Amino acid sequence: MNPKPLHLLSVVIPVQNEEGCIGSTIEHLHLELKLKNIPHEIVAVDDGSSDQSWQILTALQARVPVLVPLQNTHRHGFGRAIIFGLDHMQGDAAVIMMADESDDCRDVVRYWNKLNEGYDCVFGSRFIKGGGTIDYPWFKMILNRIANTFLMIMFRIPFNDVTNAFKAYRRDAIDGCRPLIAPHFNLTVELPLKAIVRGYSWTVIPITWRNRRTGEAKLKIKEMGSRYLFICLYLWLEKYFSMGDYKRNPPPSFIKPPADSKAAKKA
Repeated sequence: MNPKPLHLLSVVIPVQNEEGCIGSTIEHLHLELKLKNIPHEIVAVDDGSSDQSWQILTALQARVPVLVPLQNTHRHGFGRAIIFGLDHMQGDAAVIMMADESDDCRDVVRYWNKLNEGYDCVFGSRFIKGGGTIDYPWFKMILNRIANTFLMIMFRIPFNDVTNAFKAYRRDAIDGCRPLIAPHFNLTVELPLKAIVRGYSWTVIPITWRNRRTGEAKLKIKEMGSRYLFICLYLWLEKYFSMGDYKRNPPPSFIKPPADSKAAKKA
């Protein structure tokens, strides 16, 4: 695991037409992290909103000084907005969080604590003991379980909630997964699978999820099938055919000296 201490958490939140909830999401998050004495910034990326989301973000800075509102003025897309936020964050760790209050702020604290144990990545699962969902649409639930079972088999991993965006990473792991190429919701699959394939350490904790109470869901299932499949096949090919070319280099403490070296002889 990564022994480097962490100093600042960046919470990256993509925002598109979330005027009904983005203010409360950020205020609740800031309060929770402040109460737990976690040094943090909140990087909220407006991704071409046509409502009052951007105006709310800029006005909110007066009450939440750690808020960093950004506008993605390039091509839009959920994945592009997150990548834009990751490119501009100042922290040495990041949590990707949704704007609609579906993710629990208390789980962000647990992510931070787990990263500080030395893990490169911490993934949450809604479908293990201690996790849960509230008002999950039944049709999406069926598709979710099918897709995640497929990924578990395809990549031979004991993790059953790959497709959820709400995850935590050290900056080193994010940088080691570049270039990030998924422009839409398929980034939620690219980033964790690429980190796993490239040899970064990871663990799973139970998290809770609540269906949005305001606004409209941005994920359009009928548009995403081929995009998810493309990313999965791309990473499957890397895992089994890249000969380890993109694997993370082991940290110095794990590098074994050659058998005939002086260090080895002293040992």
